[in-house]
Amino acid sequence: MKLLFYEAQKFTQWWLWTILIGIGVLPLYGIYFQLKSGNGFGNDPMDIFYLTLFSLLIYGIIILFLVLELKTEIDVKEIRMRFVPFLRKRISWNEIKSANVIDYGFVGGWGIRLGTKYGTVYNTRGNKGLAIELKSGKKLVIGTQKEDELRRVVAEILKKNPDS
Repeated sequence: MKLLFYEAQKFTQWWLWTILIGIGVLPLYGIYFQLKSGNGFGNDPMDIFYLTLFSLLIYGIIILFLVLELKTEIDVKEIRMRFVPFLRKRISWNEIKSANVIDYGFVGGWGIRLGTKYGTVYNTRGNKGLAIELKSGKKLVIGTQKEDELRRVVAEILKKNPDS
């Protein structure tokens, strides 16, 4: 099937990476300081084993943000969305009651937002997305940075297939 729309989004906000890198430096400093001087931070330093576990947790979170990616693919048959590495959705145009590009505003952050008035929102940044209402009544929004292109593709598909 010919792909009509493709978008891959990552968390690229400079302020987010400044925070993550800043948090990532702290355990390194703690381990270095503790190994060098035998003392840790404060009067009751964390055991080196637990400090190492804490470091691994922090770096696991940083690696997760490096890997996280929202991919959207649209063809005449279906919409495919992946939020790597967590989930994958395929929605046939036959299952869709309505689909349009909206400005959903701020929904409490980025990532996977549950329980919003738009249903589940999947996004990495911004406030524009493809709002989908299924014939079953379920709603979801897939965030986009390509608002105009997505609007054009959805209108073209809905025009050819008015039953969706």
